[in-house]
Amino acid sequence: MPGTRKLGRATSHRTAMLRALVTFLLENGKIETTVTRAKEVRSLTEKMITIAKEDNLHNRRLVLAFVTKEGVVNKLFTEIAPKYADRNGGYARITKLGPRRGDAAEMAIIELI
Repeated sequence: MPGTRKLGRATSHRTAMLRALVTFLLENGKIETTVTRAKEVRSLTEKMITIAKEDNLHNRRLVLAFVTKEGVVNKLFTEIAPKYADRNGGYARITKLGPRRGDAAEMAIIELI
């Protein structure tokens, strides 16, 4: 079930972090983070893309309530979502990289397909 990982943070800190990661992923197409964060970001990103498939005012406001940059929302509705119009999910891919040097946290790259 998405959204059940606490990631060792308070609720407000966790939601702010996930909002920022989703925004950066939609903006750049690829980010590097830990595996557990990547799994949470994937579920939230796929929800945003699914909402953006239908372009209307209500859906734009739903996405704007979560994504932190208005330019990224416009990119999502005009460029990203139309690419996935015939696809029913699986918009993001997680590729594991191995442990991080400092603390041996399992790292991964999450990217839009």
